[in-house]
Amino acid sequence: MAYLKELPSVVYPSPLSHKNSSQDSILVTNLFRKAKLKQWLSDSVTFFNKAYISDGARPDTVAESLYGNPDLDYVVIICAGITNITDQWPLSSKDLYKYSLDKYGIQGLNEIHHYETIEVKDEKERLILPKGKVVDASYKLDGPRKRSLSGTWKGYKESGEIEIYKTEEISPIIGISNYEFETNKNEEKREIDVLARRYVSMFVQDLRASLSYSRSSNYINQSLIKTTNNSINP
Repeated sequence: MAYLKELPSVVYPSPLSHKNSSQDSILVTNLFRKAKLKQWLSDSVTFFNKAYISDGARPDTVAESLYGNPDLDYVVIICAGITNITDQWPLSSKDLYKYSLDKYGIQGLNEIHHYETIEVKDEKERLILPKGKVVDASYKLDGPRKRSLSGTWKGYKESGEIEIYKTEEISPIIGISNYEFETNKNEEKREIDVLARRYVSMFVQDLRASLSYSRSSNYINQSLIKTTNNSINP
């Protein structure tokens, strides 16, 4: 990733047992140096747009699409608040199926993970029950008859099917399979905040400034320091 090229370095004492002298050293990229959004930038929604990560898209392909440069993938990642690309970036459909298959097995893919409510409205389209509430398999709701209400209620399923309720007690729930659960969780990762194109140059300049070293006894230049012990102080 091009981000690694932005990181400063450290002149580190050589750990090799066959080094020529105690002065031998190696140049190490300082992976402890972390970049993050400046507070004034992260607090302002005017700098950002919403973007949807399409199936199979990677940070570099998103950067290419947004900014015309795949090397700006780190801008996409940082501005999206992603700190663990493996867990926070959506999997492709193929990878998601493989992940789910490895996790649950072929028989377990369609087993029920949990139950959720469906949306229920009365005859005047007033909301009775919101969808997506996690409940037990035995969940029941007092129906219109038990509440001494006339008319019927409607339950709206994701498939487009409408359930009609007239009884004293109703069970407006659906089972979510293991594979549906993993799919839904993956889909939630697809919408991210992206930096507006006109602010990218300013962001990169600020990032480089935040990664550069301040003057100290170990200072060599803005992108290089030396250390005399076995620990790297970022």
